[in-house]
This record gives sequence, C-alpha cells and structure tokens, in this order.
Amino acid sequence: MLTVLCYKWGDKYRAAHVNALARQVARHYARPHRFVCITNDPDGIDPAIGILPDLEDYADLPSPHGGANPSCYRRLRLFHPNAAEWYGERFVLLDLDIVITGDVVPLWDRPDEFVIYRDPLYPRQFCGSMFMLHAGMRPEIWEFFDPARSPLAARRAGYRGSDQAWISYIAEGAATWGPEDGVYSYRKHIAPNRGKLPADARVTVWHGAAKPWREGRALPWVRENYAGA
Repeated sequence: MLTVLCYKWGDKYRAAHVNALARQVARHYARPHRFVCITNDPDGIDPAIGILPDLEDYADLPSPHGGANPSCYRRLRLFHPNAAEWYGERFVLLDLDIVITGDVVPLWDRPDEFVIYRDPLYPRQFCGSMFMLHAGMRPEIWEFFDPARSPLAARRAGYRGSDQAWISYIAEGAATWGPEDGVYSYRKHIAPNRGKLPADARVTVWHGAAKPWREGRALPWVRENYAGA
C-alpha cells in the first residue's frame, strides 16, 4: 500500500495545509493508501492522518544559497536504507502547497523505483516538491551526504536548492514527471497564462513565493480542490 508523506516544520505552514492536502489525495487517488505527516508539531492535524516524528537531520544546515532560501536537508532521511521500517515499502512525498486537480493514479502507480518532478525553471535538475520512491532505493543519496562538502559540490555542479540540488547531483538521469504527465508549475506554466489550468492537469506545483491559499484564492480550480486552508 502506498504511503503519501508530507513534512511540516517551522511556522510557514499550518495544520490546515496538511489537512487540505490529505483531502486532495483522498479525492484524487482511488487506491488504498495511508497519509502521514512527518512533524514534531501535530496540533490541529486531523486525527485520521498518521504522525511520524521529524528527526530533524541537518535541520541547522543552511542552504548554500543563503539563509533566505529554504533548507530541506532533513528530507534526505527518506533515502535511508531502512526507510521501509518508518514509511512503508513505497511512498510519495508531497509539498504542502501542491494542488491536485486530476486523477493521480497514472502518476503514482508506475513501476519506477524512483520518480521525481523535473524542475521547470532548471530542466537539468529535479524539484523536490513531489517524488516517489521504493523504500531503500537510491541509498547513496543518504549515505554519501556530507554536510561540510556535499551542498557545495552540488552547487559547483550547477544545481540549485538544498536537498533537491544534492538529489539532482547524485541521481542524474532518474525518471521524471513533467507537463507531458499532467504535472505543471504554477509559476512557469499557469501564472503567465492568467491562471488558466491546462485541461490535462493532474498536479500543480506552487514552488516559489505564490501560494494557493493566497494568490490562488481567486482561481475557481484552486478553491474547488484546495479548500479549508
């Protein structure tokens, strides 16, 4: 059975965002699954949502692009060789600002050991907003990571971000999702088109400053699918 994971830490996101994401998954993924939030602050999260502790690996390690940029290195634990013990045999990680508008079965029922969203702004690299993994695959992403050297190595290789830069550096050539799969970037594909959602859209990734509960409130397709946050 698939596990759908999200993280919540700090004060940027609220329990309402976790609950809204879980409702979207239940609506658009008609397969047995469990929804789990990795957090040390579960207050307000729907009791039906599973909770796992955030072990806060590398939580104090800043982004190599400066303190104003997000640092998500804690998510590298998902590539731990023993990941199945905590997260199940197969799991999908989603950012809390994802908007799901269509059937995601074709995205999540594919057999690849690892699939990740292809960054629309830097197509040579990956975006960590959504990825799927058979637990225990790609263990080198966890095992080879060195907080003193790895972020700079990924940056020197031309990759941007924190965990996603390291994943791009180590897992070059991995399978990806993109517009051909119905996975779109709000910033790249939709905002320039006056917020019009492509007819084949399944998932919209809101990477960057714009968020569905702010800028997206005026868009009917966001209000319909991202309710309650």
